[in-house]
Amino acid sequence: MYNLRMQGKPWSTIALGLLLLISVCSKGGQEVQSQEPDKSKPTVSTTQRGRILGIGGVFFKSANRNQTREWYSKHLGLVDKGQGAMLPWREHDDPQKKHVTVWTVFPASTDYFDPSPAPFMINYIVDDLDALLDRLKLQGVKIDDKRMNESYGRFAWIYDFDGNKIELWQPPVAKP
Repeated sequence: MYNLRMQGKPWSTIALGLLLLISVCSKGGQEVQSQEPDKSKPTVSTTQRGRILGIGGVFFKSANRNQTREWYSKHLGLVDKGQGAMLPWREHDDPQKKHVTVWTVFPASTDYFDPSPAPFMINYIVDDLDALLDRLKLQGVKIDDKRMNESYGRFAWIYDFDGNKIELWQPPVAKP
């Protein structure tokens, strides 16, 4: 459906808005009820290790990075001074577990999303990176060989059906 208010808006802005709306309406990795019955069965149990807990980051490219950051700051309150806007949240089933979703604009010239053709990338928080990668490998999902281990967590990348790069992030386990 065409909406006149969307005329002249870059598709990436519209897509990002939709992603943020979805993340706000989601229930921390739980199934969200649809109006229509889903005939397919999920292959991942909600009690199984190696599952998505939430959205860890929304990243997109902009040819006008600073102006785009200023626009989002002014109009939507998403302040990104270089490290991303941090959006804290807690797990639905365990409110003691705190997380953060990072929202940030990358320069159009970044190669961080390569070889994906998309101007955006979603980062998902996972509970067990190794278990998830093992399962995805068995399912024939394309998995990048690159891995990162940082003080703020472990990272791996996979590619969806369309070749879009997806970042998987397992935060470090909190010490009691």
